[in-house]
Amino acid sequence: MSDARLTPRKLAVHIGVTPKTVERWLADAELVPHARNRIDACRALKVDEQMIWPKAVQDRVKSGHDRELVHAYPYRSACPSTVWGALIDGAAEQIYLAGYTNYFLWLEQPAFVETLRRKTEAGCRVRILLGDPDGEVTRRREEVEDVALSVSTRIRITLEHLARLRTAEGVEARFSSSEDAVNHVSLSVFRFDQEVLVTPHLARLVGHDSPLLHLRREGDAGMFDRFAEHADELWSRAVPVPA
Repeated sequence: MSDARLTPRKLAVHIGVTPKTVERWLADAELVPHARNRIDACRALKVDEQMIWPKAVQDRVKSGHDRELVHAYPYRSACPSTVWGALIDGAAEQIYLAGYTNYFLWLEQPAFVETLRRKTEAGCRVRILLGDPDGEVTRRREEVEDVALSVSTRIRITLEHLARLRTAEGVEARFSSSEDAVNHVSLSVFRFDQEVLVTPHLARLVGHDSPLLHLRREGDAGMFDRFAEHADELWSRAVPVPA
């Protein structure tokens, strides 16, 4: 609502309901409005229904393993930064950032260093997997992307931010092994407890131009587990980032 610059009263006018009705929706996350009201609310807020009432969408169209798919975006940049922020804020047990550079997070998430510090102080484990800025796969990827802000530069910017977290217990940073680097650079996995954002990198495109899947774990051996296991395997062979 803040992004759309609407108050509960103004949103109620757009939808044609009373302000108290909107306040009840805000107070009770399990309360799902009628379909017509949901459509009007999403139009007024300029968001997808999945963002506000994911359960209504899942109950309507999901049945098998595909029920783990919360949302699919044609571009990573199409996923609102508020979605990332909500997943980060909601993570209590673990945050695992397995992008090859993880560069964009420091730009899009306000005071991200301090956010991660607070998370670790609350007992949340934070893992950050990076590509080796001096590795051969990094060099080849730079040739493929051919952009001014190179892959190695983006990794080093992340390392600069991580240096401010050296004293934070619970933060671990590793470089993917040289054997795994080609698999790492082609698939980014960002885990927040039982939800994950996944970006398969396409051809010459940089991360923000590649698709993104938002998954929520619903059972064993589903899509969530497949991607989580892939990321954990990369971590198991990764090497610690030098102090």
